[in-house]
Amino acid sequence: MKLGVKVVDDVVVLTPHGMLLGGDETDEFEDKVRELDKQGNQKLLIDLGRTTFMNSLGLTVLFLAHARYARRGATAKLCGVAHKLHQVFELVRLTRVYEHNIHETAEAALADFRSPPSSPAGVSS
Repeated sequence: MKLGVKVVDDVVVLTPHGMLLGGDETDEFEDKVRELDKQGNQKLLIDLGRTTFMNSLGLTVLFLAHARYARRGATAKLCGVAHKLHQVFELVRLTRVYEHNIHETAEAALADFRSPPSSPAGVSS
């Protein structure tokens, strides 16, 4: 597997290629997420457009990425989730974990990062 890494504005975009089945490819992906978290990265976009398959170990990395970032008040988003992967995400309720942070395209996710946070209901600025 090859892990694509790029920075767009202040967002780190990780693009895993191939399958996330718990071997070296998954370890590389998890290590990079852990490294970015440790560095204090605030905005992570995981582009799954080149990920062909993942098992429970790959899903775990996605869950842990969200948990690590949320714990620090940072944000992790997903994009490019193929239909068959999205069905698995729904089965294991990963769609609830990422809530509104799953986007069709990287462009949509990056635009969402750029938009100002909305105020909670009933709170005015």
